[in-house]
Amino acid sequence: MSVPFQTAVVTGASRGFGRAIAAALVAAGTHVVGIARGEGDLRAAHAELGDGFVPIAADAADETLAGQVIREHRPTLLVLNAGAVPHMAPVHEQTWETFSHNWHTDTRHVFSWTREALRAPLDPGSVVVVMSSGAVLAGSPLSGGYASAKAAARYIGRYAAAESERAGLGIRFLTLLPQLTPAAGVGAAGVAGYAAAQGVDPDTFTEGLQPILTPDQVAKAVLELAGDAGSAAEYQLGGTGSRPLTSTVD
Repeated sequence: MSVPFQTAVVTGASRGFGRAIAAALVAAGTHVVGIARGEGDLRAAHAELGDGFVPIAADAADETLAGQVIREHRPTLLVLNAGAVPHMAPVHEQTWETFSHNWHTDTRHVFSWTREALRAPLDPGSVVVVMSSGAVLAGSPLSGGYASAKAAARYIGRYAAAESERAGLGIRFLTLLPQLTPAAGVGAAGVAGYAAAQGVDPDTFTEGLQPILTPDQVAKAVLELAGDAGSAAEYQLGGTGSRPLTSTVD
């Protein structure tokens, strides 16, 4: 499939969804700047993907990083995928530090990159993809503030879309809400936590998640939906495909 993006930035690009998205974009001819904190995983990604993948070992939540990367590389696609593994425990066993952990990575990095996308601004026709979570719709009682952090990221995408339209910037914002899956790092931790709480092994718990959403399916959805100017603003992603969310209460 032809992807109308010359340069993309993918945060959290070293593993899971981010790495699959970066690989799919490189395969489609897009020059990808991949950002992650793990230098070893980034080197492995670069070895796999070649010179079409430029690794930057950095914290995606660093407020100065977004502006620097956008000014230097002028991407027309941003995929805001970075996130932290939540502390798995019921609310009364959390501390404020563990409960708010995902606010400081997932939400903060979406805020920082979205703000810079509007300030720069990105070129007309650019797309910003916000990776939220299906936990926004179903809740996630054992992952502290994870669901609320991802809900805030979803709202930031909505607010930014309205600002882009108001200012006539022509930047499109797309938010994706993938279901829980053991095929990615954060999801694997969630599966292990919920399986333990139910007194079953992870494989037994995973049977209830069939069909499993895979990183390759997420990457395919990103390429197809970001490349389709007529797509909806928000989609839920599952093992059976993507479903547009059209209601403000979905």
